[in-house]
Amino acid sequence: MSLPASIKKIIKPAVMRLKPVLESIFQLESKISRFWAGSAHKRLMFVQWALPPQPECFDHHIDLYYYWLASRNPLWVERGVFGSLALKGGDVLELACGDGFNARNFYSLRSKEVIACDFDPKAIKTARKKNSAPNVKFLLADIRKDMPRGKFENIVWDAAIEHFTPGEINKLMAEIKNRLVAGGILSGYTIVERKEGKSLSHHEYEFKDKQDLLRFLTPYFKHVTVFETIYPSRHNLYFWASDGTLPFRDGWSFMATEHING
Repeated sequence: MSLPASIKKIIKPAVMRLKPVLESIFQLESKISRFWAGSAHKRLMFVQWALPPQPECFDHHIDLYYYWLASRNPLWVERGVFGSLALKGGDVLELACGDGFNARNFYSLRSKEVIACDFDPKAIKTARKKNSAPNVKFLLADIRKDMPRGKFENIVWDAAIEHFTPGEINKLMAEIKNRLVAGGILSGYTIVERKEGKSLSHHEYEFKDKQDLLRFLTPYFKHVTVFETIYPSRHNLYFWASDGTLPFRDGWSFMATEHING
């Protein structure tokens, strides 16, 4: 029910006077909440990563509430954004999904269904607890032995290809190709090996450069894009691979081209 204009006229000045007070209260509440949430996730990160053994995957709520703000490094957001740029709206398979943050927050809203799998029971438990969504299904599966069956428009292999040996990567590429529909896209992210060696003990093979990554992709796909971002602490590689059109190339139906007459 709408209030009469005469009452609105009386209430409006009071609301205008009250708004700064309410805003100040809620700004203070938000500041306290940010401090508490950031401190709690900082402690969670310490327990998970400073005390042995280290986990296989990262809980990205730590990024959301603490580490991104502390480090100013947007890598964790890049991964979800660059992967989602290749989405075509159909079914998605995410390999080695970890905590499931990207499956829920970057892929699910723009996809029909997301099947996200990982071999780590703790990762799947975290994913189901913290990152569930109506069209996301988390499965416990070792993709070397039982990669989920079906046909998918997109397959995402994000921050996980480096957890496999070169021989396993080649075998998995063939399995991935068999699960993509015609014109389907494989996308993902990995890391360049540091001069001092591997950045994480769980990594089986870290790539030397863009060309090193390309040699694993080009035997299986007609079109491959590999690009990089470099930060003080990490050199990142992103990839899209398909027999069809890739993002930002001629024929990509999700890109509009503006012609300017000079």
